[in-house]
Amino acid sequence: MFSLGIDSSNYRSSAAVVNDDLKYTSNRKLLYVAQGERGLRQSDAVFLHTKQLPYVIKEILDDIDTSKISCIGVSDRPRRLKNSYMPCFLTGLRYAEILASALEVPLFRFSHQEGHIAAALLSSGRLDLLNKEFIAFHVSGGTTEALLVSPSDIGFKVEIIAKSLDLHLGQVIDRVGVKLGLTFPCGEELEKLALKGEVTQKTIPCIKGFDCALSGVENICDKMLENGEKSENIAAYTIAFAAETLCKMTLKIKEKYSDLPIVYSGGVMANNIIKSKLRQITKADFASTELSGDNAVGIALLAKLSLEK
Repeated sequence: MFSLGIDSSNYRSSAAVVNDDLKYTSNRKLLYVAQGERGLRQSDAVFLHTKQLPYVIKEILDDIDTSKISCIGVSDRPRRLKNSYMPCFLTGLRYAEILASALEVPLFRFSHQEGHIAAALLSSGRLDLLNKEFIAFHVSGGTTEALLVSPSDIGFKVEIIAKSLDLHLGQVIDRVGVKLGLTFPCGEELEKLALKGEVTQKTIPCIKGFDCALSGVENICDKMLENGEKSENIAAYTIAFAAETLCKMTLKIKEKYSDLPIVYSGGVMANNIIKSKLRQITKADFASTELSGDNAVGIALLAKLSLEK
């Protein structure tokens, strides 16, 4: 039997199936962002999902016996909070509702964030944490948070224990990357560029309690660019700042939650430079590179687990 997952985040259409052996097949496609742009308006994201999500889903369904789909999961909001809402998720929700009705199977709704956490547990081999309390970092273009996660009948119970007070790390990376002429989203290209450079300025992250503030790094990079600093050095500084910020947040959190395992998820955590720095200060688990970015695998897994419960 298969569980089908659907995710329509702000920058990627995703569909996936997970079988009884917890093996998955995933199909994902980025939404088009014009060169030089730093993102999409929600109306554009909804339009692009409406065009391409049916084909992303169809490519998954073409390879399986649809009569063996036992349930469908979908991300219907960014976080599991009362007022958490983004229009782009309505597109995936509507397609999921139609499919669930046509196939006569249950539909389970989760937050996009829960999908990231589940994908990280699956790809890091830490499904044992499904029934335990743990810390999950979710670091992306739309979120920079550390979460206290505990079991729930549907998805996870999540409490924010640390966050960014202004920009998100993925936003910083993308904004700097676009200014350097890279293609949005810029994470992969900025990492490659950073490997060619060196950190020429001291990184001094702004940490307030468990939280961080990130707008300063963009201002510093702007000045570096104005002063003629090499692009690769600006990239190296940006990644080093991101790594140092997450390291300091992690150490602060470990002071209070020392016994809890830590899992890192979200698109920023595909960065190998950042992961290497974090591994120097803590024993932690990371989503695979493939499942760090937006995907529907975690949603499909949560649907399967919810059906079993």
